[in-house]
Amino acid sequence: MAALIILWSHALAAAAFAALILWRLGVGSAGRQRLLLGALAITACWCWISGLYAGSALSSYAETARNLIWVSLLYSLSARSDERQHGARLVYAAVAAVFGFQCVADALVLVTQSQTSWETAILLRMTAAAGGLVLVHNLYGQAAPTSRTSLRPMMLGLALLWAYDLNLYTVSYLKSSLSGTLIEWRGLALALTSPLFALGARNEDGSRVRLSRAATFQSLSLLAICAYFAVMAVLATATRNSGFDLSGALLIATLAALTVAGMVLLPSARARSWAKVKIAKHLFEHRYDYRTEWLRFTETLGSAGHDAPRMGERVARALADILEAPAALLLTADGAGNLAGSSSWQWDGATPPLAAGPTGAGFWERMESSGRIVEFDALRGGWAEPPEKALATPAWILEDRSIWVGVPLIHHGKLAGLVLLAAPDYRRPLDWEDFDLLRTAGRQAASSLAEAHGQEALSTAQRFEEFNRRFAFILHDVKNLVSQLSLLTRNAERHADNAEFRADMIATLKSSVGKMNDLLARLSPQAGQRPLRPEPQPLGPVLTAAIAAKRRAHDVRLHGDGNVWAQVDAAALEQAVGHLLQNAVEASPLTEPVSLRVTDRGDEIEVAITDKGCGMDGDFIRNRLFKPFASTKASGFGIGTFEARSLILAMGGRIAVDSRPGQGTTFAILLPAAPAAAEPERKIA
Repeated sequence: MAALIILWSHALAAAAFAALILWRLGVGSAGRQRLLLGALAITACWCWISGLYAGSALSSYAETARNLIWVSLLYSLSARSDERQHGARLVYAAVAAVFGFQCVADALVLVTQSQTSWETAILLRMTAAAGGLVLVHNLYGQAAPTSRTSLRPMMLGLALLWAYDLNLYTVSYLKSSLSGTLIEWRGLALALTSPLFALGARNEDGSRVRLSRAATFQSLSLLAICAYFAVMAVLATATRNSGFDLSGALLIATLAALTVAGMVLLPSARARSWAKVKIAKHLFEHRYDYRTEWLRFTETLGSAGHDAPRMGERVARALADILEAPAALLLTADGAGNLAGSSSWQWDGATPPLAAGPTGAGFWERMESSGRIVEFDALRGGWAEPPEKALATPAWILEDRSIWVGVPLIHHGKLAGLVLLAAPDYRRPLDWEDFDLLRTAGRQAASSLAEAHGQEALSTAQRFEEFNRRFAFILHDVKNLVSQLSLLTRNAERHADNAEFRADMIATLKSSVGKMNDLLARLSPQAGQRPLRPEPQPLGPVLTAAIAAKRRAHDVRLHGDGNVWAQVDAAALEQAVGHLLQNAVEASPLTEPVSLRVTDRGDEIEVAITDKGCGMDGDFIRNRLFKPFASTKASGFGIGTFEARSLILAMGGRIAVDSRPGQGTTFAILLPAAPAAAEPERKIA
């Protein structure tokens, strides 16, 4: 009965894979599809042989061939031939070596018929299945996101195939009764995976995979672990009936070797650096994982936040991380070419002397013209190339032997800076990969550094612009104060003997001095713009204060209900009304009063300022009135209406103008109405 189940289950799997072959031949094949057809054909042959000759040496060799061609297909999918890494090849070579040992072990089983040979063969098959699962996992994990959909069915099919084999051989090695059942239904399990291979074969040419260094190291690590357990198990099996405990001796030797390696590598930075260099040199085609390096480089340059270092320090660190340098110094030059250390990262080496003088200037000019990355060890050792010797490197750099490499930062043909890198514990000569990567990274860093300098210059210009803007407003207010004091001076000649006038003059002078002090304070760099705080306010006191400052020069009349409330900032409203009143007073004849009328319009409160002056035409109102430095007066600055409108808008209000040449002007300020606040209750003590 068991033989019959084995026959028909494997025959079903053979028929399923044969159907896949016929289907693929019908749609054509090219490239990797031919390798896929070969894998399907050998799998079908293995199914048929295993159904007829289960447990035979022919079936074992057919299974090894099946596994080998599937691994070959995975290898062809791993990357294009010009992009494969030596480490990835080593992973596949290790799995292929296991298949070779399998063949040897199968031959020993056939010749010796010993239990030890059989158990060794089973252990090798367990290792091969585990290695196949590792390859499938890392290949799928490193596939491009757009390729995983097409890869997923085939990878799942191979994972099920080798997972079934791993469990089968593990159970067989443990001599469990379950192994017979797993062998009987093995063909059926494989037949159930055939739809997955059909789906994967449909889009196989669209896959795009490239193993990263992390995936390669993981694969090697997992295979090393599997190989270690397999070797120990084989040795334990081989020495089971002998009197010598070889496995224990090997275990002690392995632990001793690992301990010595740990004692050498872990405390010594030089040994760790040496190991990294040798691994990168012998396992990988390229020294750098460029994707990882570039992501780290851009992340360091783009650090943001209040705690982020300045751009110069970030540039120094980003370039130091590429060569694993422990420190870096960014040099810049002043207008005379003198070198200066502008930024550093963990730097405690030599810095430019104060009197760098002509030597520093010549070195900077030659570095700018050549753009070469300099190995200072080559200059010290005398094996530098002539262009490097012609740089006239400053003596303080050559005297400090911890300075290893100089990376110029070239931006639009100009040298924006020079980064000096400290030497790591293990020094090595730089090669073409180092030069190419550092040159590219240096140009990117130079662009970021130039952008930071541009942002700093822009910020400085903006601060000057803000100062000039404030100065323009203050100058306008000073003009108003000068007009007020001039009027006071003229009236003093006629009314100096009047006691009331003298008291009013003193009050005016005190007010003017206070305003001047406020104006000077507003020019201070530390003085920021006072934030507006609109709140319900009665308009009467605010308008009365604004009118009182102008009545001494001209007749200003208040009409309407001054007890209405609006949502305003009292100081800003008084300033805005003062500007408009000043313009009205200056535009009006002395015999014509200026009127200020308050009107409650429900949701809004209107404050209208009307004069009988010369007026303005429509073109001036539309295009120039609310722009700074535009005025109809010969001595005007054009600032008052601009600032008044800005203040009104900031309080949530608006301003309208009605003016006709020769008939006068009305400025209407419309403010959000507010309910009157209740009088606070007085507490009786």
